[in-house]
This record gives sequence, structure tokens and C-alpha cells, in this order.
Amino acid sequence: MDRRAFVSSITLSLLAAPLAAGAQPVGKVRRIRILGEGAPEALRQGLREAGYVEGPTLALEWRSSEGKPERFDDLAAELVRLKVDVIVATNPAATFAARRATASIPIVMVNTPDPVQLGLVASLGRPGGNITGTTTLSADLSVKQLELLKEAVPRVVRVAVLWNPTNPWHPLALKGAEAAARSLGVQLQAPEVRRPDELDAAFAAMARDRAGAVLVLADPMTYFHRGRIAQLAATRRLPAMYGIRGHVEAGGLMSYWAHQAELYQRVASYVDRILKGAEPGDLAIEQPTKFDLVINLKTAKALGLTIPQSLLLRADQVIE
Repeated sequence: MDRRAFVSSITLSLLAAPLAAGAQPVGKVRRIRILGEGAPEALRQGLREAGYVEGPTLALEWRSSEGKPERFDDLAAELVRLKVDVIVATNPAATFAARRATASIPIVMVNTPDPVQLGLVASLGRPGGNITGTTTLSADLSVKQLELLKEAVPRVVRVAVLWNPTNPWHPLALKGAEAAARSLGVQLQAPEVRRPDELDAAFAAMARDRAGAVLVLADPMTYFHRGRIAQLAATRRLPAMYGIRGHVEAGGLMSYWAHQAELYQRVASYVDRILKGAEPGDLAIEQPTKFDLVINLKTAKALGLTIPQSLLLRADQVIE
């Protein structure tokens, strides 16, 4: 590069620098903390697109319960002491813990079903208070999950629903599944699991009660131990339906849940608007428009199960 081209390049870079910074003030570092399991790349990407750069304008960290939802209260209290700008809560237990910890720090929730019925907000259109974000409707979701499981295993007559009574949305999801079971002609069992040391007993109960498949309701504890649960289901030769796709990547058979990239892109939009002065209680809560069906054919083969072609054609991802 000759001297003239070099000088021109530097000049253009200097002129472009303020534009790349977007609307974020120089020297202002925003502190966003994720209460839950991990910091999805879609959230980081959405914040970058809004002009936030980790380091210069953004401090993004997370606090994981490590599969122990009872830890969320202490973790949320820690975030309040740190005086963060926004808390992103990635599941119902985290959302409830954040609400108990603060009525002033904005909370953006994700993967929290039906917050109106759970009593978290006044309405979807105008939530009020310090909570907003995205939601999935729990009863409808568990119904669809059970329908897909029945379609994958047409001859099943008994389905176990693995649920955690301490999870605030599980009773609603279980009620929805019970209503769907009657129309699908299947009987439900409902083994409870509060802690990981209860998993073995729960799967033993499924075998004893001759369950032909299992629906695992989404929960921080079961997600953290997803590899172990997939192994237990395989040992008992139980086709299993899950929520978050990470279960299928860990060896589970099927998952059906709201498209995570879309959800976290929307979360980034909420965070951006709040940091620019919007009140969370004035921001309408959004419902997902895309859901992912993921099927693990390797697991199906190990179970001796043939997934119907009609179901495979509707899958968003097939793991072989």
C-alpha cells in the first residue's frame, strides 16, 4: 500500500468509527446479567447489531443455577447488590427469583410461559411493573408436545410426564397434557422430580407402571442433567419428548420448543429499548412465531423405533 492509499484508509476508518459505535455514548458501559443457563450467541448478536460491543459499551455475564433452581434467589440478590442495568431471566424459576429480589431493576424474561396466569404481569399488552419480554403458553405447548410424541409412537397407551412440582408453570403444563391425553386415547402417569437424586426412582416407577413413552417438561434441573436423563430413557427404552433442543443433542429422541434464536433476538431488542429509556411495564410481551421440532434418528434407531415420514418432513432438524 503506498503512502496516499494508507492515509486515505486511516481517514476513512476514523470517519467510520463514530458510526460503528451507534447511539451508545462513549465510555458508558452497560451491565447486563443473565440469570439462567448460559448466554446464547443470538443475544450477543442482537446486542451487537444494536451498537453494543462487549468491553467498550457492554458487560455481559451470566449466573447459572447449575441445575439447582433453589439457588436463583441468592443469585438474583447478588445481581441487585451489583446494581446491574438489566436482568435477563431465562426460565420461570429465574424470573420469579428476580421479581422477588427487585421491583426496580428491569427484568426481561424468556422461556417463561403464560406470565399473566402465573401472576407475573398484569397483561401481555401492558405488563406494568418491571417485567417484560417473551413468553410461551405452557398448556398449549405441552399439548402439542404430547401430540407429536403420540404421532411418533402411535401405539403408545401410557405416557409418563416427568414434572417438578416446585416449578411454577409445571402444574399448568400438566393440566394441559391431561386434557390432551383424553382426546389422544392415552393414560398419563405423573412422576415427580424435585432433585437430581430422584431421577433414578422416577424412571424405575415408569418401568414399573409400564409407561411406553415419556414427556419431560422443561426445567433448569432436568436441562442441566439432560445427558443423564437421555441415558435413563435409553436404558428403559422409552421414547422421550423434551422442550429445549439441547436434550436431543444430548441423545434424547425429540424436542419441540420456541425457536431460541428468534426469542433471544427479541430479548436483545427489549434490552436495547430499556437502556434507551423505555419502561419495561410499557413494553408489550411478545409470543414466539416459530417453533422447532428436532428429531434424533440415531436415538430412534437404538430404540427400534421408525419415525413416520410425515413427521420427519415437518422436522426443522433431523440428527442422524
